[in-house]
Amino acid sequence: MNSSSSKRILWWGRFNPGYSRNRILRNLLRLSGYTLQDFIPRVSSLGSFERLFAKLTVPDAVWVPAFRQKDFYSARRYADKHHIPLIFDPLISAWDKALFERKKFQESDRKAIKLLQWEQSMFSCSDLVIADTTPHALFFIEKLLAPRDKTVVIPVGAEESLFNMQPLHSPGTPPEIFFFGSFINLQGPEVIIQAALQLPKARWTLLGQGSLRKVCEEKSMGQEHIHFEDWHPYEKLPERIGKADILLGIFGTSPKSGRVIPNKAYQALACGRPLITRESTAYPQEIASNPNSGITFIPAGDPKALADAVEKMIARSDQLPESAKQARRTYETYFSESRIKHTLISALTQLGL
Repeated sequence: MNSSSSKRILWWGRFNPGYSRNRILRNLLRLSGYTLQDFIPRVSSLGSFERLFAKLTVPDAVWVPAFRQKDFYSARRYADKHHIPLIFDPLISAWDKALFERKKFQESDRKAIKLLQWEQSMFSCSDLVIADTTPHALFFIEKLLAPRDKTVVIPVGAEESLFNMQPLHSPGTPPEIFFFGSFINLQGPEVIIQAALQLPKARWTLLGQGSLRKVCEEKSMGQEHIHFEDWHPYEKLPERIGKADILLGIFGTSPKSGRVIPNKAYQALACGRPLITRESTAYPQEIASNPNSGITFIPAGDPKALADAVEKMIARSDQLPESAKQARRTYETYFSESRIKHTLISALTQLGL
């Protein structure tokens, strides 16, 4: 155990401890010797007052985790009162989601401007901002005013106790092309269906639930090579990934789609399955320029490019096991828990933790 064993970090907010981003980082913090405390207020905006009456030990830092912008200001008040740093790991921008994913406002709308200012003041007063990819970090800095010298990139990764190298097998007849997700625009599931309609020689399976699943089912009605599955238990997902031959990432065309690496990409690579996904600067340049990375990048929103990429890979199906090994090597080199842990602890050390 290192010198961090005496350091206590208070995870603040109405967060989901079971969400993969939180589970991975919390596990790595504990393994590194930090003590974690959780504070889940009844009302987010009143959290700092509620904490006063809790009469609990003052921690060494406060952590506001993924998606918990609503808890930020009460956590900031508490941190300021006790002169301790606040770590902010938002994962996404509330302003970006409201405008460009949910399309609730136009950028010039008064509510949109107010939301942006609300989030800018949040990012700008954080002692450490964590982003999952480099383009997300740049977005946080340039649009949301996060301090450049206090922003660090820590990939999401995969839970390696679950998502590990799956047994290699000979490609199926026909090979299975596998997508799993929540069927949202960012993922581009309709692009997958359009590609599948062009390539009936493969078996296409889409697993999950979400707003666009019904649309996808309607568009593929009567196509016996396109299949849909409901969610499996989370702990069974690695085994299901291992049964497939080629995994699919995301194909959406929004700016946000180009800034993220989705959980499914990390999990596919960790399980050792070749991945096809949209072009994105979210991946390290060394991966994008490496033809042996186990990842095939195609233009966003292009079903023909996806069908062509799949057809090319299944035409050389004897090479899929080697591509699977390459995918696992890419995960280990760039996204492993050991890499994440090193970056995380280095960032906390800079804060004196």
